[in-house]
Amino acid sequence: MDYYLLKIVGLTVTASAIAIHLLIKVRKSGPANLPPGSLGLPVIGQTLGVLRAARANSGNRWIQDRVDIHGPVWKASVLCTPTVFLTGPAANKFVFFSSALRARTPRSFRRIFGDKSIVDMHGEDHRRIRGALMEFLKPDMLKLYVGRVDGQVRRHLRENWRGRTTVRVLPLMKRLTFDVVSELLLGLETGAVRDALVEDFRRMVEGVFAVPVNFPFTTFHRSLVASRRARLLLEGITRDKKAMLGLGKASPSSDLITRLLSLTDGHGEQLLTDEEIVDNGMFALVAGHDTTSMLMASMVRHLASDPATLAAMVQEHEEIASNKGEGEALTWEDLLKMKLTWRVAQETLRIDPPFFGNVRTSLEDIEFDGYRIPKGWQVFWTAKVTHMDPRIFHEPAQFDPSRFESQSPVTPPCSFVAFGGGPRICPAIEFTKMETLVTMHYLVRHFRWMLCCNPVLSPLHGLPIELEHRASLCIRPE
Repeated sequence: MDYYLLKIVGLTVTASAIAIHLLIKVRKSGPANLPPGSLGLPVIGQTLGVLRAARANSGNRWIQDRVDIHGPVWKASVLCTPTVFLTGPAANKFVFFSSALRARTPRSFRRIFGDKSIVDMHGEDHRRIRGALMEFLKPDMLKLYVGRVDGQVRRHLRENWRGRTTVRVLPLMKRLTFDVVSELLLGLETGAVRDALVEDFRRMVEGVFAVPVNFPFTTFHRSLVASRRARLLLEGITRDKKAMLGLGKASPSSDLITRLLSLTDGHGEQLLTDEEIVDNGMFALVAGHDTTSMLMASMVRHLASDPATLAAMVQEHEEIASNKGEGEALTWEDLLKMKLTWRVAQETLRIDPPFFGNVRTSLEDIEFDGYRIPKGWQVFWTAKVTHMDPRIFHEPAQFDPSRFESQSPVTPPCSFVAFGGGPRICPAIEFTKMETLVTMHYLVRHFRWMLCCNPVLSPLHGLPIELEHRASLCIRPE
């Protein structure tokens, strides 16, 4: 009796196990299947690995390694939140245009830069703030600032490059772009206040890639302290400019803060609150200098290994300079002639996107490519994997600016996404273009350079180069 009972129990257990296995298999093959990958350790997940990779400038390698294992869709846990990583043109388009995904920066980022910036606004608030920023960033306004950028670039090269035999490019480009954006965005002149602000922003950026633990002596704590100082400064600048506007002693076109303060809605009220102006000023400072400096430093690195492209760029800029008077500043019309230089910039952005990636939050259960993304999970997209896909860009590791002479009709939409895409595409593309073209105009005409170390390792050391000065040219004071 016991023998038959055991036999029945055994058969029942076996049948149940087979049924459970088949059920799991069916569910895994169905549309409700979660992406492959692991959420890692409880709470921590892969956060430490992501932060280490981002700080070491190897974030894209970290992602590519997991794409090689799991494919273009996979999951991990980052900053205590389950996260689905999506790669490829179709994934980019899905992220850019899906109404079920909401842009949201990590809480640690919002604690540093504020939660009223354009990157954390949605719906009507996002359209209102973006429209206000575009009043400053549209070409008709930027034309007014080319001469001021020209003066900043010439001053920077005269003080930091001329007479040197070696320089570290990345720190210098960061300082140059910070000087440009702090003048055009805040109206800050050269001096001790600007010097203190650049140091505070350096600490703030460090905090973005730090473990978000607010204990004394931690990187994140120092970042929050620096953020408070910077915020107090921007609040004071905003108050002063509002008073100057009220007295008729300031022009609405003098800088970003003044421009935003001058905008009104249909009822004559200030379009953006003071808090929104300060938060967007904070974000614009870091976005406007950090990404552009990375672009220009990477251009220097690629041109050091491509003398033919560098020679063609020099010819382009010498032709422009030959039609200008001695010491005459560049104009918007001059920038329109720098077509090769911008193709070099685009190819640089393709190979070396200046940012790691971007995060959205799922507002509801959604599906992509047969996988379920639960409500509340993060969705992370990155440009580099798409940019280095040989099915889209022929020989993607090859630096070839000519690929941007004309876009192939067979190239899928959302393949080149260095500036994002959709309604949240970077509003400062033309500003970045202006800074880059003016800087490269003077750089390639006045200097030649060689890398001091392995091109792969050089960004980690600030991109040190050996300089050779072209004696036939001089950099005149503005």
